[in-house]
Amino acid sequence: MDTRIKICGMRELADIDAAAKAGAHYVGFVFFEKSPRHLSLEQARALALQAHMGLAKVALTVNADNAALDALLEAVPLDMLQLHGSESPERVAEVKARYGLPVMKAIGIADASDLPAIAQYEDVADQLLIDAKPPKNAALPGGNGLAFDWRLLAGRKYWRKPWMLAGGLTPDNVLQAVQMTGARQVDVSSGVESTVGVKDAALIEAFCKAAQAR
Repeated sequence: MDTRIKICGMRELADIDAAAKAGAHYVGFVFFEKSPRHLSLEQARALALQAHMGLAKVALTVNADNAALDALLEAVPLDMLQLHGSESPERVAEVKARYGLPVMKAIGIADASDLPAIAQYEDVADQLLIDAKPPKNAALPGGNGLAFDWRLLAGRKYWRKPWMLAGGLTPDNVLQAVQMTGARQVDVSSGVESTVGVKDAALIEAFCKAAQAR
């Protein structure tokens, strides 16, 4: 089965074009002001309206309240919400019910003690994003270029919902990560950037090619 690929932190139409050409399945827009990849609603709307048909448009938010999500979804045509903060299972269920869009919940992993938390979201999220837990006092909840020990997922009985592997993935290590974890979906942001927040078309192409290699 082909590996499905999400390129997150899009800021330019050229990057979305590169992702589509390389065979990505999802593009992510970041709505978190501390992130160098943050977009205004106007910027995101312009990109979303020009994105290639067939690319799922995902909004990354962090502990956003209803007012912020209302404004986001009124302005930007989206296919999925990614909740990347400390949202509880109850909040995930509330967001899904309120907006009627698929919801992906990000869960940070540092060691084996973090794995049981994943099961708490299986009944409420449509997808799970298994990411590296950010360091204490980190400014960003994701996009830090950090990986966790993929051996934590090797040989496990996986979750009932579709899941995506994230955290420190690059063109050089994504194939190893897929082979070690059995992930059928992967998410990258900083790993395909030439400088912080600036995507590189050649790296996007190399990442997608590597992720699809078997």
